[in-house]
This record gives sequence, C-alpha cells and structure tokens, in this order.
Amino acid sequence: MFCCLRAVKRLCLEKVLLQSILQSRTLSGADAINALRPFYFAVHPDFFGQHPKEREVNENSLKRLNGYLENLQKPGFRSFKPTQLTFYVREREPNSSNVQESFSASGFRAVSFTLHTRDLLSTVLDILNSCSLSTEHVQSLNVNSQPHKEAKGTLNRPIKWDKTYYSFTGFKDPEEELEQAQRVETTLISWLDDNEASAVKKLKKSLPLRKELERLKFELSHQLQLSDIRWQRSWGIAHRCSQLHSLGRLVQQRPEVLKNVKGRTVVFTDRSGMSAAGHIMLGTMDVHHHWTKIFERLPNYYKLQKRLLFLEDRISQLLGGIQVIYIEELQPLLTLEEYYETLDSFYNKLRDSRLPFHPRSLRGLQMILESDRYAPSLHEFGHFMIPTVCDPATLQWFIFAKAQEARENLKRKEEMLITEKELIDTSTEKFSLDRLYKEPSVSSAQMIDCCKRLLEESLPYLQGMHLCVSHFYSVLQDGDLCIPWNWKN
Repeated sequence: MFCCLRAVKRLCLEKVLLQSILQSRTLSGADAINALRPFYFAVHPDFFGQHPKEREVNENSLKRLNGYLENLQKPGFRSFKPTQLTFYVREREPNSSNVQESFSASGFRAVSFTLHTRDLLSTVLDILNSCSLSTEHVQSLNVNSQPHKEAKGTLNRPIKWDKTYYSFTGFKDPEEELEQAQRVETTLISWLDDNEASAVKKLKKSLPLRKELERLKFELSHQLQLSDIRWQRSWGIAHRCSQLHSLGRLVQQRPEVLKNVKGRTVVFTDRSGMSAAGHIMLGTMDVHHHWTKIFERLPNYYKLQKRLLFLEDRISQLLGGIQVIYIEELQPLLTLEEYYETLDSFYNKLRDSRLPFHPRSLRGLQMILESDRYAPSLHEFGHFMIPTVCDPATLQWFIFAKAQEARENLKRKEEMLITEKELIDTSTEKFSLDRLYKEPSVSSAQMIDCCKRLLEESLPYLQGMHLCVSHFYSVLQDGDLCIPWNWKN
C-alpha cells in the first residue's frame, strides 16, 4: 500500500513539474495566429468569393475554430469537447508542373479533422498537419525559453500517465474521455440540451437589432422602390444594420444618383458592380464614393445586360432551343462583365463547331455554364451543368444522352419544391419556430429528409427559435441554431 502511495505521489510530482515546464512554453494567442497564417491563407472565405458553397463551409468552420482557440486561452477552462471541423482547401501539388492537373473538378479538396487537444501548440500543429501544411515555421517562433532546452526531447512526446494515477486521485483520464466522446456520436436532443440556454440568451439580446434591421430594410426598399435587399454572406445582425445605415446616409446625401434603381435588387457583398443575375452589388469594404460610381454607371450596365440576354438567346438557337440560365445559389458570384465574357467565348466556340442540333428539339430544357468544371453533368433539378471548356462533340453527345432524364428531373423539381415548402411550413408551425431556413449548400432533397424526420420528434426546445438546416451543429452569434440536415437521433 505504501509503495503504491509513493508511486502515485511521485507521478503527481512529475506531472506538476512537467506542467510548469509546458506552461512556460505555451504559445500565446498572438503566436498561435502567427503560426496559423498559412492555414488562414489557404481557407480564408475571401479567397472563395466565386464558390458560395465552399465559402460558406469555411466561414462557419472558422467561427467554431476561433471559439475553440478562445476557450483554450481561458484560465482554468477544462470542459473541452472534441470539435469536428471541415474546411475546403485549394488542391495543389507543390511539385506539379501542370497546374490544371493538380486541381480536382471543383478545384478544392475537403479536409475534415477533430480537435481534442488542450493546449495551443498541439492544436496549431494538428491543424497544420491535417491540411498538409508545413510546420517548420512554428519552430522559429520564440516560444522555447532557454532554461528548458534540455527538456526538449521529453516535451515533444505525448505524456501518458499510468491508469493508477487517475483511479487513485479521481482525476479524469483525458484519453478515456476522448475515446468515449468519439464512440458517442452527437445526437440532436443532446446537442439542443447543451446549447438551448446559450442560443436563447443570444437570441433575446439580438431581438432589438432584428426589429431595427426589418425597419431599415422596409424603409429603404419603399423609398428606393427596390425589389429586395439581400446579403451574400452570413453577416451578423449588427453588421447588416450598419450597412443599411450607410446606404441610408448616401440616399440623404446624393439622392439624384439613385434614380435608376427602381425595381432592382441590392446585394451587399465583397465587391461593387452588377452581378450576372442583374443585381446591384455594394461592396461592404467600399466607401460611398465607390457606391456612387456604381449607381452612376447603371445605365451602361443595363445596356450590357441587354447584350447579354441577346447572347444567351443566340446560344439557345445553336443548341436546339435549350435555355441558358444563371442560378445565383448554385453558381459562382460573377459580375455582369465576367459572365458576358464567359458567354461570348462559349458562343464563338459553338458557332465555329456548327453542331447539328435540330431547331427547337431541346425546348423546355435548361443549362448553366461553369468555368470551374471539366466534365458536363446533370443536376437533380434537371438543368445541365456545362463546363466552358467542354469539347463541342462531348457536349452534343452528353445532351442527347441525358435529354429524357433531364425532362423527368425538371418535372420532379416542381414537385420537390412544393413538398419542401409544405414541410418547412408544417415544421415551423408544429415547433412554433420564429423562422426555419436552410443554407444554400443544402439541397431540397436533404431539406425534405431533414424536415420529415424532425416532424416525428417532440422538440419543445425550438419554440420561438430561429433554426437553420446546415451541415454541422453551431449556435450563431445572434442565436440562430444550426443543425446538420442528417442529424442523428
């Protein structure tokens, strides 16, 4: 018995000494941000401006990662839950001489990893290694104090304590906790139990700002006779109010420059101009001078839009009457000029190839042009997704082969959209939700499956809440609850 006590006492003393050494070498928050620069550069949402799905996933994962890193720096914070994150990273092979071959069809690869470490240094290294990024620069950070250099070999190895230490002292074994957490998958009920209070608190705090946002949006839409005001990114309520206040000041200062916006949609995004869908884009980082220039150029944009519609019609005639469309939710955010250049290039290629499509043989079908794909495909909603680089002969064969399937998908699309809306309305009513919506990256089929399964449950937690169907669990800064569409029961 005395031998056991002495052994445990020695283990406790070793742990205290090693922890003091580890603490003296812990990265500061600033060090961690500096060390993660290559990672932030690889996944930063601003570099995914033309890829809404990838951008949205990275935005939400960065929020959760920042929360994890903040908790690591809180003194005495011990309640760590393994956090699974997914990021899209540009897929590039450093030694590839042919850039095009080093990219996948989408140009990005999805990286998923679980964070479970309890110190910044290990977390930083895990993140970099998971994304196949170099960790050499971390060694150059000034986190190693001189007196402890001799302990370097020990510190680089994970510390594993004997099981008797945990059984005798009553401390929790972190390895055992991690194994249990990985075995027990997060369920919808357990997650709502843990996060309801936090979401309610944030939601109540945001309510005055939400009312202010609705008031500003209504007043500006009515004053300018706008069709709608939207946001491309999931900014917080306070940020959106600030943007509307800024637009309101411009209306007061320069009302004459906004005379051509009637019937249009204004979208707050990362750059100013006119979008391929014909919406007025206001860059949130731009000053009033830039916005004014955009409003002054609207007559020229409207002329270019007419030319663009004519070009779409010419392509349609060359392809047997198939309609060329631009789907805002599914395609990269392009300016009107960028989209016109894409259409013009594609039209010239088709015109020179003289494909033998019978006039009006493909009427009723739809297609979109994509610059980041290399092979044609058919969407579940029935429209063809055609790469701008697609060989004309391949294009012809694919459209002929998939035409009937495309028509069937288009019929199902209408039925699916009706079913989706009915299920959203029914779920909103049953759970007394203030709002139920989905992220653009969630398909209608996924949303339908999610709502059907939700309606089988009793979820009093959701009363009065804002529920977003996404790909992961999260509580947004204004109290919206995000749940994965394929949540587990």
